[in-house]
Amino acid sequence: MKGDWTHAWQPMVDAVGRDFGEGRTEVWGETIEASMVRRYIEPLELDSKLHSDAAFARAHGYADIVVPSTAIASFAMPLLWNPGDSPLFDDAARDAQPTRSHIGGVRFGLEPPTTHFFGVDAEADYLLPVVVGDRLCRRGALLLSCKPKETRVGQGAFISWQTEVINQRRERVALLRTTFFRYNVLRAEPVTRGSTRGRGPASAHDAGSSPA
Repeated sequence: MKGDWTHAWQPMVDAVGRDFGEGRTEVWGETIEASMVRRYIEPLELDSKLHSDAAFARAHGYADIVVPSTAIASFAMPLLWNPGDSPLFDDAARDAQPTRSHIGGVRFGLEPPTTHFFGVDAEADYLLPVVVGDRLCRRGALLLSCKPKETRVGQGAFISWQTEVINQRRERVALLRTTFFRYNVLRAEPVTRGSTRGRGPASAHDAGSSPA
């Protein structure tokens, strides 16, 4: 039957509501410095003095320079490479993917094999201010939903995850929700005379990456 491929996703569907992050080692980002914030706000030309002037920020009730909310997710990411590590790219082929990545969502082995993915949605709730001197960590991997679906690009599933961001005081500063479509490309159908039907290739390869 045409719908049989969806059965492979049933373990993921059954796992909705499970936090796959329980018991996992916490990996922290770098301690946030003023120079990191300056580099972040420069291309955005974000000229609020809360993000650049410590005295101004303190006068308005903050402990130090305030990190823009949109930078919190990035500053919670650990380094992908350190001296002595293997290269991030070990394949010179066209469209080769890195061996380690912060994008692509979470994979824990219940999913069937897929070859491609793309991001569909991203949401965030910012709960507490983050300031220079803080250190952040992403914690948890709560599976919110898994919806198998065939689209024009292939057969797969829309998978939504939620993670939280905590600071060094273990206060929850943000909630992040992301949705990815993981799929296998359908074979292109022969185009008959008078027909424009066909299926195009995917835009990204599934590298089997780390939590987002």
